[in-house]
Amino acid sequence: MKKLLVIGAGFLQTFVIKKAKEMGYTVITVDANPNAEGFAYADKYAIINIVDEQACLEYAKAEQIDGVLTAATDYGVLTASYIAQEMNLLGLKYSVAKMIKNKYQTRKCLFENNVDDTEQAYEVSENTNITELQAKLRYPVMVKPCDGSGSRGASRVDSADEFKIACELAMKASITGRATVETFIVGREYGAETLVIDGVPHVFAIMQKWMTEPPYYAELGHAIPNDLCAETEQKARRCVENAIKALGVNCGSVNMDMLITPQGNVHIIDIGARMGGNLIGSHIIKAGTGIDYMAAMICNAVGDPVDLTSKDKKAVATRLLAFNDGVITTMPDIKELEREYGVVIEHHMKLGDTVNEYHTNLDGCGYIVAIDNGVNGAIDKAEEVLCKIRNTIFE
Repeated sequence: MKKLLVIGAGFLQTFVIKKAKEMGYTVITVDANPNAEGFAYADKYAIINIVDEQACLEYAKAEQIDGVLTAATDYGVLTASYIAQEMNLLGLKYSVAKMIKNKYQTRKCLFENNVDDTEQAYEVSENTNITELQAKLRYPVMVKPCDGSGSRGASRVDSADEFKIACELAMKASITGRATVETFIVGREYGAETLVIDGVPHVFAIMQKWMTEPPYYAELGHAIPNDLCAETEQKARRCVENAIKALGVNCGSVNMDMLITPQGNVHIIDIGARMGGNLIGSHIIKAGTGIDYMAAMICNAVGDPVDLTSKDKKAVATRLLAFNDGVITTMPDIKELEREYGVVIEHHMKLGDTVNEYHTNLDGCGYIVAIDNGVNGAIDKAEEVLCKIRNTIFE
């Protein structure tokens, strides 16, 4: 029975932990939070900060693991890669993981290899001459942290007057205190999910996405199939494959966000060397493509044969349980909503909880997953259930 180490044991990692257990693997996990949800499902766990590479490596060696991965968080990528390198396990090259963690270095690599249609990219640190840089930029621009997860610290800047404050916000949200600046693209956001096996990228899907309004740009939901014409979708898939090759990704999951303009220009705006969050890996890809993504990812990590056979794919749409400020005064009957609408609701809401206005993924209370024969039906179903829950909890 092979041993799999999952870096991170939060809500979104529980799906991977449970899946690996179902598949017969011994599952070990680490997290700094002593109350991490995933601990309850693992065979063994340790309370270790997932960014502490050396401590996690020592634990992995002591447990004699056969494979390591992280999912749905950028913070575990370097650690998983480091352990794989030091223990000669399958995994992303550590040098590649370090580059992908830096959004500017990633953008620089994509630009130099003509991967997509993006122009204008800069890195900002405490040593940057902000006055000089803001004078030569072509506005609007997008400013965001060089590292981290989600949309924290990201904002659109329309003029030089706003630039310094945006940089300070982004650097504050960055682990390394740096920000990246790119041309702001007017287009629709899409997501791409890929698994790299033996150096070969398998692009599972280009997903529709719904986002909040500026300045936060947080995800509100996804859907498969997308609404792109065949030519644009193929171009997007080529950009994903070319990005993976240019960056030197040799193994594992890759999650990308991209903006696609009405003219069909493709701009990759973010890359994570791990399975996507917000139920992308655990629910959306499997439902929308028929491929058991998590099983494939787990087998890939431990060196077992990977099955990419598509079985019974449907249209799927998700919506985050994203609300305004408030207190949950009434809990909806989740099981009844699931039965009535044929949806899955994954949540962590409790009566009396204080809910923050939705600005980043951390403010969300869970997810609705709707499956239908057509994507519009799935989208409508998810929206209707979201409205019912919203009207119930703040009644």
